This record gives sequence, structure tokens and C-alpha cells, in this order.
Amino acid sequence: MSASDLSQISDVAKSLAGAPIEAIEQVGGGRNSRVFRIDCNGHRFALKQYPSRNDDPRDRLATEVGALRLMAQFKLTVVPHVVAIDTSRGFALLSWIDGSPVEEVTTSDIDAAVAFLSAIHGLNETPWAVRQPLAAEACLSGEEIVRQIKMRLGRLREVGHDELELIDFVDNSFASAFSGLMQKSKQQLARARLDFASELPQIWRSLVPSDFGFHNSLRRKDGSLAFLDFEYFGWDDPVKLTADIMLHPGCKLRPRLQQHFRRAALGVYGGDQSFALRLAAFYPLFGLRWVLILLNEFIPDRWRRRVLAGATESWAEAKTRQLTLARELLASISDGVED
Repeated sequence: MSASDLSQISDVAKSLAGAPIEAIEQVGGGRNSRVFRIDCNGHRFALKQYPSRNDDPRDRLATEVGALRLMAQFKLTVVPHVVAIDTSRGFALLSWIDGSPVEEVTTSDIDAAVAFLSAIHGLNETPWAVRQPLAAEACLSGEEIVRQIKMRLGRLREVGHDELELIDFVDNSFASAFSGLMQKSKQQLARARLDFASELPQIWRSLVPSDFGFHNSLRRKDGSLAFLDFEYFGWDDPVKLTADIMLHPGCKLRPRLQQHFRRAALGVYGGDQSFALRLAAFYPLFGLRWVLILLNEFIPDRWRRRVLAGATESWAEAKTRQLTLARELLASISDGVED
């Protein structure tokens, strides 16, 4: 951090903690936010800095704070709690959770994650649930998934017109897979008498911690898991959450664990009899969506946010790496989920 940056962080931390700061250390964050460990008056906190609203119009701070306060109200103790916030400067002071990154996922971890998702699903009927927004980039129909894929494709073509390898990939390999899998998805739903274009009724939507997964978890000293990062929290089709956890490049699950999670998710969301059918039909499309998410490094404003969040490699290195990962994921996407 620069001296001016450190001075601002220290000033915000002191203001929110209400006491002089003894130590500050940047300890991580997502690909957009930054997180600092703050020692103050014998206590330890996490200070989270969110992207500027000029860079990202979504109010990540308000979404995460609202989600954490809702969970605290119903005594979900495997997440941080909110200590204080500074909305004008985009910071939240959170309780510190002592733990380490999850390096190897076990079936017990899957069960712990599903128990947490089940507890959040149980909040759907509470009076406070109606105040929650749609999850970021919620996908309530097949048409919405396709719209988001096309939007991402258009953005990549717009900013990457000089990137010959990128354009060759999206216009040939990706476009061919997209056309075929979209048609197959529509056919699967039609056979089940489900409409690809219709929005999912509210009764089958759920509150979900979108972008949830073991990449946003910590293993505590007793082996249990704590869960972090609720900037995308809100209402969505739980099929998207389920597919995203199975597909997330940030923490690849072995096939056996994918299927264990899928079966457990059916236990949580299977009251909707079309859940398994939608998951089978939409899973490949969500895979294609992740292929394009991996290519966000080609988008200049996204790369600037990566740099602000602490990226140290060169832009060229990042683009080369991400294009390789996108090719690998596209090659590995299956045609669906077995019944």
C-alpha cells in the first residue's frame, strides 16, 4: 500500500472501531474488494473495502451488510457479523474469523455447506426476506441465461477486437458449443413441458448466497467451516447456485463430490419438482457462462479493478492464463447432469 492509501485505511479503521489502531495488514479479498486485518485495543477485526460505485454500480456493501444482518438476526453463526460501516467511503468493519483457506474439500465440508444453504433457504418465509434484492445476475429463466451469455460475448468482441486468439476462440469454438447446447437445453425442457422463456415463479425462488463456494470459506482450528463474501446475496433460482458450486473454477470439486453436492441440493430445493429437470437442462449453459467469466481479464475496466484489489502479474500474463483456462473449461463441459 502507498503511504496515502495506508493513511486512509487507518483513518477509516480508527473511525469505525472507535479506538487507535495498533496494526494493519492486507490479508486478501476477492477479485474486486480488499480485506485488511485490523488490531485495535486488544481486539481483531476484518476491514473490507468495496469497489467504488463509479467502477461498479451495484451496491456491494449494502447487499453484503443486509445479508449478514439478516443471518445474524436468525443466529447463523458461521459467518462474520457486522460491527460498523462507512457507506460514504465504502468500508465495512466485520468480526474477525480465524481460519485458513480450504485446501481440500471433503464430504463433511459438502454437508456443512448444504446445512448452511438449507438454513438460508429457511429464511424465505420470514418478514425480512421480502426486503432482499434479486441476487447479482439472477437467472430466472433460460432466456435470461442466454441473454447474459450474449451480453458477455458482445462485450468481449467489443473490447477484444485486436485480440486475435480471443476472437478466434469466441467466434468459433465457443459459438459452436453455445448454439448446440442452447438447442439441447430447449429440447430437454420442451420434453418436460417446461417453458425455456418463462420466469421462475416466486414460490420456487430462494434466497441464495450467490458466488458461494469453498473458495469463499475458511477452515477454523476445530476443522469446521466459516463462510464469507455475500456481495451477491439475494433471490434467485437455486438451480443457478447449484450449478455454479459444481462448476466454479475457483474451487474445482471432484466428480464424486459434485454428485454428493447435487444429491444434497435436491434434498434442500427438491420440493420444486422441476428443480432436477432445470438443473440438467441449464447446467451446460451455466458452464458456458463460466467460460466467459474466466475471460473478464480482457475487459479493461475489470482489469483495473483487479489491479486495485491487489493483482501483481502483468495484464498480458493474466489474459494468456485465463484464455487457457477458458479453453479447458469449454472442453470439459458435459452435455448435462445425469438423472
